[in-house]
Amino acid sequence: MEPMVSTIKVAIPIFNNITVLDAIGPYEALHRLPGVSVTFVSDKPGLVVADEGTFKIEASSGFEDLPNPDILLVPGGPTKLLPLDHKPLLDYIRKAHECTTFTTSVCTGALILGAAGLLKGVKATTHWAAYPQLKEYGAKVTSQRYIKQGKIVTAAGVSSGIDMAIYLASIITNEKIAKAVQLMIEYDPQPPYDAGSPCKAGEEIVKLAHELWIDNPK
Repeated sequence: MEPMVSTIKVAIPIFNNITVLDAIGPYEALHRLPGVSVTFVSDKPGLVVADEGTFKIEASSGFEDLPNPDILLVPGGPTKLLPLDHKPLLDYIRKAHECTTFTTSVCTGALILGAAGLLKGVKATTHWAAYPQLKEYGAKVTSQRYIKQGKIVTAAGVSSGIDMAIYLASIITNEKIAKAVQLMIEYDPQPPYDAGSPCKAGEEIVKLAHELWIDNPK
């Protein structure tokens, strides 16, 4: 597929307590693409408090400023702190979804898509610790790193948003440009431990992750 000529508008809605990498990881890949603009949006322009108070990120636009994005990318955050009943956000997602080319999520952002009613009967993924909640929204949960069904693309936990963004890059531009973006951000994971999923980490590490972060968000 040849790169599109007109500007592709990507909207990333942000909110208090988002996980920064959910948003910034995909941003790093997508904003480099020719003909693509990425905008952080929120209820209103201004700063939101991310990562449970340790980081701030700015929304340059309000929801009303970008009502019809081509790509909607919804980040997540700690499950217990997600804005799952925040009407302005859910209304924005529902309305934007009507005209998007792709509606996407990273990590527990899938729960927000679910709360907006977009995942009933849809194969989707999220952070491994949020599989039960995702099922409650009627999604067909998979442990894939990312998955596309129709125009909905969901990514698993946190870092998987980068994988999804490079995949999207290959669709909206072409494979060569997607590979060039991957090279530019030097995305060549070689972690010191093979513990990036529950089945690899084992019960002891899974329990520790629950105790430190999942069951006790700050």
